[in-house]
Amino acid sequence: MEILTPRTLDEALRIKSERPGAWPIQGGTDVMVALNFDRNRPEAMLNLNEVAALRGWSRDNGALRLGSGLTYAEIEHGELRDVLPALAEASRTVGSPQIRNRGTIGGNLGTSSPAGDALPPLLVEDAEVECASVRGTRRLPLGEFVTGVKRNALEPDELITAVWLTPSEAPQTFMKVGPRNAMVIAVVSLAVSAGEELRASFGSASPRPVLVTAPREEADAFPARVAAAAAPIDDVRGSEAYRRHALRVLTHRALERVLA
Repeated sequence: MEILTPRTLDEALRIKSERPGAWPIQGGTDVMVALNFDRNRPEAMLNLNEVAALRGWSRDNGALRLGSGLTYAEIEHGELRDVLPALAEASRTVGSPQIRNRGTIGGNLGTSSPAGDALPPLLVEDAEVECASVRGTRRLPLGEFVTGVKRNALEPDELITAVWLTPSEAPQTFMKVGPRNAMVIAVVSLAVSAGEELRASFGSASPRPVLVTAPREEADAFPARVAAAAAPIDDVRGSEAYRRHALRVLTHRALERVLA
């Protein structure tokens, strides 16, 4: 297996254009699992760790640009924890400290798993995914970027370069049900915000991200609405009925927190 290590974003995009089958890797928390279990064996890996343009975050006229290489640890411990509290809460539940030091939001988006912890907090903030190639840059709403279970709208020659959003500054929270608090795939997860309207998005309960909204005066009916919007399955981690019940309970608890 060949390891390709670009130093600039332009070089990374050129390599991806020439070698579309090369797998991008930065944190590797999902990619290495696939390799170790021999689920895939790409001919080349595109190591993005030396591309400074993908790291960190910045402000731009009120909007935030979160680089695809931004780690969960940076979200959890930095200034973003006050700006995007639900995303910070979700980051604290991801794996172990070692995984949070390596795992990135770009990797979470690229994997496009229904259980991706970063997806619900980003969706309630109307996040857009920035995709770049030698042909140019485009942005897709997160709800359109993820097209199914571990499927997305990324073209073979594109890389996820950033996430864009404008912080709502609304009270928000993230909750997760699992056998334990961390180092576990969520049985179900939930992000809720309460600005001018109630907004919720959940994980592990539908093939792709779903945003549920309602007027604040309909808070009493909101837990049932969130549960009804889900499309969970029965699997080894939980049943369809349990996931719907858990969503109702989590939504009720989240509303108590954000409306307090």
